[in-house]
Order: sequence, then C-alpha cells, then structure tokens
Amino acid sequence: MSDIQDKNVDENVERAARLDTPTLSDALDKLGIVGQCYKIKPRDHSFRMAGRAWTLKYGPAANPCGTVGDYIDDVAPGSVIVLDNNGCENATVWGDILTEIAHRRGIAGTVINGINRDTHLCLSLGYPVFSIDNWMRTGKDRVQVEATGISVNLGGARVAPGDILKGDTDGVVVIPKEHEDRVLEVAEEIEAAENKIRETARSGMRLDEARKQFKYHQLQTREAS
Repeated sequence: MSDIQDKNVDENVERAARLDTPTLSDALDKLGIVGQCYKIKPRDHSFRMAGRAWTLKYGPAANPCGTVGDYIDDVAPGSVIVLDNNGCENATVWGDILTEIAHRRGIAGTVINGINRDTHLCLSLGYPVFSIDNWMRTGKDRVQVEATGISVNLGGARVAPGDILKGDTDGVVVIPKEHEDRVLEVAEEIEAAENKIRETARSGMRLDEARKQFKYHQLQTREAS
C-alpha cells in the first residue's frame, strides 16, 4: 500500500471518529447499506471507538477443543477486534487478560457478537468493549476459534476485515470499506444540515420552517438506485 493510501485510510478513520453513530446510521440508510449492529452496546456509556476491523469467527468446541483467545499478539495497534460468537449469551469470549493486553498494545476496542466478562477491568482502564451483554461463564471447552481474517456477522451486519467500525453510547455501526468514502461524505452532509437547523431554530425560526429550509425530511431518504 502506498503512503497516499495509508494516509487516506487514517483520514477516513479520523472522519468516522468525529461523527456519531446516529448520523452514520442515517447515512447508511440513505445509501441502502445495512451497517447498524443490532443489540451491540457499550459496557459503559462513556466508551468511544473508531478503527478498522480485525475479525475472528468462533464455533462449537471440538474434542479435543481448540483455543478461545491466543490471537491477541497478531492484532495491529489501532484495530478494532471483532469477535463473532454467533450471538451466544451463555459463554464469554473476552475477559480481563485480553482487556489488559489489548489496552497496553493500543488496540482501539473490542466488539463482540456475544458476551464478555471481567467488565470491571475494561471500566477501570477505559478500554472500549461493546457486546450484547456481560456474564461470568467461560467459553473454554465450549467454543473455539474457527478462523480469523474472514467476513463475520455482528448484530445482523456483515463485517469484513478492514471495514471501519465506530462505536459510542448508541451502539456500533460498520462502514464497508468499498463504500466508506460515500458513507462518510453523506454523513458529513447530514451533520452539517442538522447543525444548521439547530442554529436557525435557536435564532427564532420555527422548527418546521428550519427543517423545510434545510430539507430535513430528505436527509435519511434512500437515494434512487
């Protein structure tokens, strides 16, 4: 990858980091892209995260069973770890050892189609973990790593390696890398229009007139294909 491409990659992650998930969700809707990760929530409302996906898929444990979590040293700093445990809520795939190492290595955050445990450490370190829920039972001898670096499911949205993920208080969205320039452009347009509506309403204009002036009701309307 060229230096120019590397710079563009970083710039797009930074652009996503400046936007909130509702605005990005509206942009995805306008473009007809499914990127909202249903039921994936932050373990703390203060958590914010943006980065490119490093993906892992879990499956049922074999006999003898494989490992649940010996991959952490292969993840590049700044990445978002995406763990697809098929939405399983009765066994965890992330805990305090992984949290500590990920935080120390500068990983941007972890997102789980499933649950985590040892929530106290991610809270005390400020390491962003997004998941369906948290519970204490281990995934050891219950699930194992099937593959890494493949497309996975995250709350009904497809996540491929290198896609941008953004997480905040309202949840997580994924921006497919083949559409990221357009999604970010539309999201920035929506944010600018909504800011103008707020400013105009503060100056005394009726909200319905401000919305009409800046075409609020068209902001999330799907573009014609």
